[in-house]
Amino acid sequence: MEASRAPENVAVILLDSLNRHMLGSYGGTEFETPNLDRFAAQQATRFTRHVTGSLPCMPARHDILCGALDFLWKPWGSIELWEQPITRVLSHSGVTTALVTDHPHLFETGGENYHTDFDGWDYLRGHEGDPWRTHPDPTWVGTPAMPARDGGWWMNRIMGIEGMDRGYDRSRTFFRDETDYPGPRTMTEAARFLTEATPHHDRWFLFVDEFDPHEPFDTPAPWAGRYEDSPPEDEWIIWPPYADGAIGKGLLTEAEGRHVRANYGSKLSMIDHWFGKVLDAFDEQGLWENTALIVCTDHGHYLGEEREGRDIWGKPGVPQYEPLGHTPLLIHWPGRDGGGTCDALTTNVDLFATIADVFDASVTHRTHGRSMVPLLTGEATEIREWAIGGYYGGWVQITDGTRKYVRGAVGENFPISMWSNRWSTMPIHIPGFEGLPAPDQRAWLDTMPGSDIPVIRQPYVPGDKLPFWVASGNAVDRHFLFDLDVDPDEQENRRDESAADDLVAMLRSALVDLDAPDEQLARLGLT
Repeated sequence: MEASRAPENVAVILLDSLNRHMLGSYGGTEFETPNLDRFAAQQATRFTRHVTGSLPCMPARHDILCGALDFLWKPWGSIELWEQPITRVLSHSGVTTALVTDHPHLFETGGENYHTDFDGWDYLRGHEGDPWRTHPDPTWVGTPAMPARDGGWWMNRIMGIEGMDRGYDRSRTFFRDETDYPGPRTMTEAARFLTEATPHHDRWFLFVDEFDPHEPFDTPAPWAGRYEDSPPEDEWIIWPPYADGAIGKGLLTEAEGRHVRANYGSKLSMIDHWFGKVLDAFDEQGLWENTALIVCTDHGHYLGEEREGRDIWGKPGVPQYEPLGHTPLLIHWPGRDGGGTCDALTTNVDLFATIADVFDASVTHRTHGRSMVPLLTGEATEIREWAIGGYYGGWVQITDGTRKYVRGAVGENFPISMWSNRWSTMPIHIPGFEGLPAPDQRAWLDTMPGSDIPVIRQPYVPGDKLPFWVASGNAVDRHFLFDLDVDPDEQENRRDESAADDLVAMLRSALVDLDAPDEQLARLGLT
């Protein structure tokens, strides 16, 4: 093997909701992913123990771009005033930074300041809730878009909510060809940056935040119906429900469940095809010699996996089982042969640390990642003993790479506070729901744990409306321990075995090491 060498540039391709177990390079056979598989076999190292940190979408991006876990302090939200995203630091040091994305959450309340520090950014409109169009195109019948249920169909069945507005239901009526869909357009623009812009820059960092294969699972021919013998004759289901027990509760029939899963597969195969354009650009420009290419995701997506024996769909309030929390990571490193594997435990904040290491950059705020460069150069076989993750106000999990301990609150889901100087979170367009309760007179100026930075701290008590994404009461007094080497499908909860004591101690130690708020230890019964 040729000696590995430090790359001059870094490109990150984040594919949202990318299920590890469905990729051919990770043993998946259900759907076709030839370009991701080619990349893994020919140019990349395949990481086998990469796990989620802060969840869901925007918290995961905070991990990657800021290097600091935030789910212990706040829910979905923006970059804080005291934080320096890697893009700001790189730009100030002469590295050109660029964002290509169709991810609408970066441009709405709760996504503030993630794109503003890039030297250049390109937003391809029309995905998910993007308010791109104010009306549907009345001439859309006969275009690639299949007739489909609207984005609120399953909430209507559960809660009787009528008329939930999902921007994509309007946007899709304007698509006339595959190249009009947001995912293909985003990958096309990413390839254009690689071929047309990079020759003008000495060093550069490209972040492609591609929302596919995230829902809606909507594709044109030849992808639509690719994995079904008999697609529906009436409305397709492109918006999956978020529910634990969707089939058992009658929200989906078994046939509809297979249809939703097949639509995910079509979306996965379509974006894999367009990812191939990025690989082509690397070939044409000779970028393999001097550029690291990282393919990652924020989390997986539950699709009623039969192998788990669970009827879980979307990202509902359940523990982070392997389909959601054990994610793919493929990294090309100049001079290192493709097709290899790395079994070291890694997590998303380590991506930040790796990018900072490549460019010899540092930030002033507290970070939690470990650089993966020693793993890629062969200088080390591991960089961390544990990785921690979870949702704000929900289960907190820790893993040592073989065992995973998931702990819920004890007694009640309190005490809990939100710590933030940017009061925002994911906007919720559901009647009767609030994304974030308004601050009140109980809030006070505290210091961010582990620092002397003043921060607004808003406490919550039983009876309060809680921020969206806080787990419901089903996380209280429910703890899980899985030995993933002997039970990869997580069928046996070993919480009562003696090994659980070791993992409880590890979790307590990890929270202290992270300077987590004392109330988190109290909420989890670890004081």
